[in-house]
Amino acid sequence: MIIKDKIFNEIKEYKKPIMLVGLMGVGKTSIGKLLAKKLKIKFIDSDTEIEQSSLCSIVELFSIYGESEFRNMEEKVIKRIISSSDDTFVLSTGEGGFLSEGVRQYVKDKAITVWINTPFELLIQRAKFKSTRPLLLDKDPKEIISKLMKERKKIYEESDINLITKNESIYKTVDKLIIQLHKFISKNTQ
Repeated sequence: MIIKDKIFNEIKEYKKPIMLVGLMGVGKTSIGKLLAKKLKIKFIDSDTEIEQSSLCSIVELFSIYGESEFRNMEEKVIKRIISSSDDTFVLSTGEGGFLSEGVRQYVKDKAITVWINTPFELLIQRAKFKSTRPLLLDKDPKEIISKLMKERKKIYEESDINLITKNESIYKTVDKLIIQLHKFISKNTQ
């Protein structure tokens, strides 16, 4: 228990947001909420922040403004959230939130970025919830997810941490992430 508390405190005292990135359906929100709960820190979801400030759903925003304009809104919101606090918190981003070069450069020294890297087969199983995913509406999920994985892999690889997930319990995934955060912080504070 003492070692666990020491590691949790070390992560909190690092004073940088933990920004979760990755494709839709990888579990950023679920993982982020549980991580924040274990560490006793704040959880923020950038999609929720966008929806609350615009009074529209993500699907509606995509429909009204298109993907390009939505990505501009998303970048502004992510930068605002990252700059809003000097404390450690968990930020779950939309699947395109890390695509912007501007976001990647902005968070480079201001946050710990974590790529939630989930296998294709598992993402396809989760794609059944596609009504909330604008890029999957009226399209073949296998085709779209395969294309997005290929297009975005190199960008997501720029993250500080690559958390490879499997079809495992969320508790095991979060424990793996805590270990990786501890290693990252230890390496970067020496």
